[in-house]
Amino acid sequence: MASLSATIQDVFNEPGCARNTHKSANEKKKGCTKQLQPGGAAGGCAFDGAKIALQPFTDVAHLVHGPIACEGNSWDNRGAASSGPAIWRTSFTTDLNETDVVFGGEKRLFKACKEIVEKYDPAAIFVYQTCVPAMIGDDINAVCKAASEKFGKPVIPVNAPGFVGPKNLGNKLAGEALLDHVIGTMEPEYTTPYDVNIIGEFNLSGELWQVKPLFDELGLRILSCISGDGRYQEAASAHRARAAMMVCSKAMINVARKMEDRYGIPYFEGSFYGVQDTSDSLRELARLLIERGAPAELRDRVEKVIAREEARAWAAISAYRPRFKGKKVLLITGGVKSWSVVAALQEAGLELVGTSVKKSTREDKERIKELMGQDAHMIKDMTPREMYKMLKEAKADIMLSGGRSQFIALKATMPWLDINQERHHAYMGYVGMVKLVQEIDKTLFNPVWQEVRRPAPWARAGDTWQDKALAQFEAEAAELAADPVKAEEARRARPVCLCKGVSLGSVEDAILDFGLTTVDGVKEKTDASGGCGACAIRIEEILEAGAFVGQPTQARNIAAE
Repeated sequence: MASLSATIQDVFNEPGCARNTHKSANEKKKGCTKQLQPGGAAGGCAFDGAKIALQPFTDVAHLVHGPIACEGNSWDNRGAASSGPAIWRTSFTTDLNETDVVFGGEKRLFKACKEIVEKYDPAAIFVYQTCVPAMIGDDINAVCKAASEKFGKPVIPVNAPGFVGPKNLGNKLAGEALLDHVIGTMEPEYTTPYDVNIIGEFNLSGELWQVKPLFDELGLRILSCISGDGRYQEAASAHRARAAMMVCSKAMINVARKMEDRYGIPYFEGSFYGVQDTSDSLRELARLLIERGAPAELRDRVEKVIAREEARAWAAISAYRPRFKGKKVLLITGGVKSWSVVAALQEAGLELVGTSVKKSTREDKERIKELMGQDAHMIKDMTPREMYKMLKEAKADIMLSGGRSQFIALKATMPWLDINQERHHAYMGYVGMVKLVQEIDKTLFNPVWQEVRRPAPWARAGDTWQDKALAQFEAEAAELAADPVKAEEARRARPVCLCKGVSLGSVEDAILDFGLTTVDGVKEKTDASGGCGACAIRIEEILEAGAFVGQPTQARNIAAE
């Protein structure tokens, strides 16, 4: 656990991380130290995040060292599409039981590696550490090293037991495993001035395949995609690329930044969602490659392809723009999609009434402001009731979100389209943008919505559960408007840290009472951000605001006496 703790600390201190970029020199030295807290993972554990990040490697056997439920719950939960070898679709687990907890599971792990090599002969084996073997002290590093030497196959330890943190941390720990044991261990058959790495792209619904033909036409070779439709040898030889594109910085910024330090591979963060973002990313890749020695004529070829593809895309989209006039969209997603999808929707002529920023970085929020203006409605935490009210009052005509929010839209009898990893359509690149517009059009104008909005023959006005729900919302709003004290209580009761149950009022009181100026200080006094850490950006914003309604709790107590 000592080495794992050091790895986690190194990940938290990542200079390329958006949170660390804005820190002072003294704060950077402190890093983002977090004590390992069992039960602190919300929205997916570290093991789940590591499995998500690496499972798209198709020629690798993914062996979960732990109870069978860990493998069952994590298998195929991302919607990544892959071609070629199918071994990644096979579940492998050591299926630890009570006896293994007492006597250890290292022998069982070694035997599992032996069986996989003999029966399946994969390019490599990725061994995922889970909570139980981590707590009983199984040394998977030693077992993987012994198995690799014995069987002549790379056996890679992925140290990401679930209890160390959330899914996002697991993504980065998976990246650390690649950096420590895979990248730079093999050489490509040949190299070209046009070799690039795509990092943090998981080929959801086959999206990468919609962009790859453009790369092929331009002569750009994707030396390695980490990890969508990836191969072990491609990742092992990724250190010979000339440039890299980071698609999801929250997942694998540590991989891109460390490869730049170790191998001199420049990278940028880009997106293939939307016409303009796709064009910008192609231009930036060309610029980096030319700076690294590629012929300057590459720029002209890129511009010709961009001009042709943009013309085709706009011609296809133009037919839909009149139909979308005045149509409003509520976007409930996060991270890079909180701004990249905004740009795509605006290009189609849709109006954004709000976009969620719960999982977005500071840079993501700045990009949203650039696209939607300084007064952009960025939703930090919208409760299901608030979301329902917005949809029911027709402040939005359609909601784009992940599967967890779909039932709110359906209850409000409003169109809904899945844009998260569970979706069945690919929306990347020029072709993908046209597909997104087509799916939005199908969903918006589906005649089923007219039917489900009709009242039932036996329904009486104001007596349906929808009418009662809206009446209750209005009554609560009127009550708060008439009672400033109760309104302030409601404001202070809003949650900031869901993992630890910390309210806005508790955070504000701690800041005022103790003169806190940092997220670490707030965490020490309230335990906020002590779980998954997703609320740290929200706490930073509270600190930056610098003024709170009311007085410090100590002052209020004295006044009351």
